[in-house]
Amino acid sequence: MANPSRSGPISALLSLWRGEMPLPTAFWSVAVAGGLVVNVTTTLAFLALIARDQPLAALIAGYVLSVPYNIVAAVGVWRAAGRYAGPPHWAQAARVVTVVWMTLLSLT
Repeated sequence: MANPSRSGPISALLSLWRGEMPLPTAFWSVAVAGGLVVNVTTTLAFLALIARDQPLAALIAGYVLSVPYNIVAAVGVWRAAGRYAGPPHWAQAARVVTVVWMTLLSLT
């Protein structure tokens, strides 16, 4: 039987949070692609719920779900950049772009 602590979404989340995920994966897969999917989905849910006159549900769908994702993604990229062995300008660029991207996604 496989050790559940070594695989699966919880392990990936912990790896991201700790900065153990490779920077390209944390940046491109989690922050850019994942951030786009999560935030577009929650924005559409927000708009649909507002149209149905359900503002509390809209608030939950639009912000309570997406903002924590954005925070975890930004922290993960920031920490992964700190461990990045490549050129320092890529690590710094990933940090800046991720913070700006996640801030913009959280505000919209």
